[in-house]
Amino acid sequence: MASVTSLSDSVQQHLADALASALPEADGVDPLLRRSDRADFQANGILALAKKAKANPRELATQVVARVTTGDELIKDVEVSGPGFLNITIADGAITRNLAARYADETGRLGIPAAANPGTTVVDYAQPNVAKEMHVGHLRSAVIGDSVVQLLEFTGENVVRRHHIGDWGTQFGMLIQYLDEHPHELDHKADEEVSGEEAMSNLDRLYKAARKKFDSDEEFKTRARRRVVDLQAGDPHTLAMWQKFVDESKIYFFSVFDKLDMEIRDPDIVGESGYNDMLAETCRLLEESGVAVRSEGALCVFFDDVKGPDGKPVPLIVQKSDGGYGYAATDLSAIRDRVFNLKATSLVYVVDARQSLHFKMVFETARRAGWLNDDVKAYQLAFGTVLGKDGKPFKTREGETVRLVDLLDEAIDRASAVVREKAQDLSEEEIAERGAQVGIGAVKYADLSTSANRDYKFDLDQMVSLNGDTSVYLQYAYARIRSILRKAGEVRPAARPELGLHAAERALGLHLDAFAETVDEAAREYAPHKLAAYLYQLASLYTSFYDKCPVLKAESPEQVENRLFLCDLTARTLHRGMALLGIRTPERL
Repeated sequence: MASVTSLSDSVQQHLADALASALPEADGVDPLLRRSDRADFQANGILALAKKAKANPRELATQVVARVTTGDELIKDVEVSGPGFLNITIADGAITRNLAARYADETGRLGIPAAANPGTTVVDYAQPNVAKEMHVGHLRSAVIGDSVVQLLEFTGENVVRRHHIGDWGTQFGMLIQYLDEHPHELDHKADEEVSGEEAMSNLDRLYKAARKKFDSDEEFKTRARRRVVDLQAGDPHTLAMWQKFVDESKIYFFSVFDKLDMEIRDPDIVGESGYNDMLAETCRLLEESGVAVRSEGALCVFFDDVKGPDGKPVPLIVQKSDGGYGYAATDLSAIRDRVFNLKATSLVYVVDARQSLHFKMVFETARRAGWLNDDVKAYQLAFGTVLGKDGKPFKTREGETVRLVDLLDEAIDRASAVVREKAQDLSEEEIAERGAQVGIGAVKYADLSTSANRDYKFDLDQMVSLNGDTSVYLQYAYARIRSILRKAGEVRPAARPELGLHAAERALGLHLDAFAETVDEAAREYAPHKLAAYLYQLASLYTSFYDKCPVLKAESPEQVENRLFLCDLTARTLHRGMALLGIRTPERL
């Protein structure tokens, strides 16, 4: 595939060459190029360089300008401003030619190259609990993780997805024991497909009945606790019943992820139980290497900088004094598996910020053990809390946590009402399909347009608004462009580099060219919000272009073709960018 060098990279290279020619010791120095409102780009790297070389910055800048080739090829004009900044204007033809090269890329990658030396990243996200309803707290890990996976895969990274579901622990004793005594509670009729909603209500009913019996019946409580021992010892009958809970839960999980329009694959679901066989060895390795020590019978790792309110050190407990294993042993075993079996070079954990201390201790322990190092890094992509309109953690009126399914259904209902109101020629079926794409898109975009570590308010009125920084605004911009391209009929979009550009066309064109570096930055920093901000600005620049530059009624046939070309490339960029956020762009709205 043909990769296209972005305009900013070409200008950067050009300036670096001119700098090195004016001042030989400046070879390899970054000219510090950025977009500017005074010109297309501004370079301010000369100031620091002049200071170092004990030269006058304005004089050095003037010498650099003398060595820059200007004309129609790339840089139309360059001038010195202020204490030694360079203001750079790109030639109109250079903008159009670069965009034409992106447009010609038949792979749909818009001229963006894939990484030459990709690593392997394990992304741990979307981690619901077996036999429990998914609630609003599960939304962010799934949405952010899915977008990070899309971004990394697009840049050419080898990505391994991992869904570390909560499928182990003492609560299963009570559930398995109850199922053992009421063996038909999770039976399905042979010929029927069970919906996710049914699977969840089966589990919920069983959970409540088991809990009630556990709390009121001492003998049942004793049998349930014995069952935990059987489960941990790997008793086949107990494991078979445990598997029933996992399978029933997966029916429900898949239905929720399906509603979220997200691909979750069964082999990527490796829950806590997947690491059981490694726990004892993980503890042995940590104890033998001296990373962990016994303290009051428990196996602990201590840290100088982690202390409790009383000033005493708070350790990471890898094995409890009764021999049981906590989350730390599982998480450390998962690191060993991901580093040594999956050969990962990066581990990304999309987990609530409230677990930051736990992961800081786990990662530090793994570094001391030599499992993580300069070549293999772990990173917690910590996310904030979903708040209600009142700015408090999101709850129902009764103070319960909000069921994720109810939330998504409400978003789809709201979006369907918006689509119906605007729809001109859509059937009921199309309104329902678009309503789901707009509603789910709205939920994802509200999440992804906020930087992950910040809390955000879940406000459906705002999310499905046609105005402002919402996915609905972006989806309508895309649909509007598609409609213009249909109206153009026989007239094909075509780049016309010989034409001069209107200011609004230049602004749109320069922004379109910056898609490649935005995707690269968003993937490198695990920051989908940077892509969301880019797309919102793209739609805004397109709206301004559309207001100021007639497309189908432009001054000449060549200008019509060139403007259709800008429209089409904007649509392709919106479509590709939204897909990287996990959001659909309907052709008609």
